[in-house]
Amino acid sequence: MSTYAKIGIIGPMDVEVELLRSAMESEGAVRSTTVCGRDFLEGTLCGQEIVLVKCGVGMVNAAACTQAIIGQFGVDAVINTGIAGSLDSSIEIGELVIASDAVNHVMDVSNLGYELGQTPDVDTLAFKADPTLVSAIKEIGRDFGIVAHSGRVASGDFFVCSDEEKERITSLFGASCCEMEGAAIAQVCHLSGVPFAIVRAISDKADGSSSVDYPTFEKKAAHESAKLVIELMKRLA
Repeated sequence: MSTYAKIGIIGPMDVEVELLRSAMESEGAVRSTTVCGRDFLEGTLCGQEIVLVKCGVGMVNAAACTQAIIGQFGVDAVINTGIAGSLDSSIEIGELVIASDAVNHVMDVSNLGYELGQTPDVDTLAFKADPTLVSAIKEIGRDFGIVAHSGRVASGDFFVCSDEEKERITSLFGASCCEMEGAAIAQVCHLSGVPFAIVRAISDKADGSSSVDYPTFEKKAAHESAKLVIELMKRLA
């Protein structure tokens, strides 16, 4: 029996949740409830009870959906699946990053004495992913021969696409990849005392080549991340 009675799965875009939604529908009835303009889908995935939502792009959308999935749907853990840009030259397109923790790379209240990235009145700069979920995801990666890296996810409300921005984020935060939702999801989970994990497949190199890389690899990368989440549900159930 799963450690978690109900798990929330959050992806920002259709391409990041479509495989999961199809798998739920093939397994049985799916109930849809609209909250904050988003459709929350309740059902099972590989026998595990889940709530799936496409949160939309950006930190505010991600935070709102995370609060709803915890507060209104009562999930015991949250998984964020999706795509990201690589900040590390050793992490290639198509490979995965499993978050060790997540940080908001655009938060800056340093003039008031806070660390770069730290939100005032929040007790940590980086939000640590749940070790049990991270360990289970890493094991799946090894079993299936998936190249999966463990590292920090940096989030902010803009698409990183220049070497200058990559250098800024890596030098300040030591992050492995960047995207636009993970840290917001992580912060809400941290404040609510709910364990979380972030799985991101690399779709681009977060540099000047992004306009070429991203459209080509977006769907493939998103599906790789989703397939790993499906296997995780199978093992948890």
